[in-house]
Amino acid sequence: MKISVNVIPNSKISEIVKTSENSYKVRVDALASEGKANKRLIEILADYFKVKKSSVKILKGFKNRNKTIEITI
Repeated sequence: MKISVNVIPNSKISEIVKTSENSYKVRVDALASEGKANKRLIEILADYFKVKKSSVKILKGFKNRNKTIEITI
């Protein structure tokens, strides 16, 4: 399954808001430096979809707030 994610780094809390069928807004409680926000995003999405972290992959947008994520269920 592929989803589009809009990431908001350095938030006080972590949360996921579903904006449409395959689009999500994710607030991440990590800085956007040295890949910390991406690592935390993977942890949050894995917990939300109840899959292993290795099942969540960033396909596009490593250095962008808008990302394409693939989740293997």
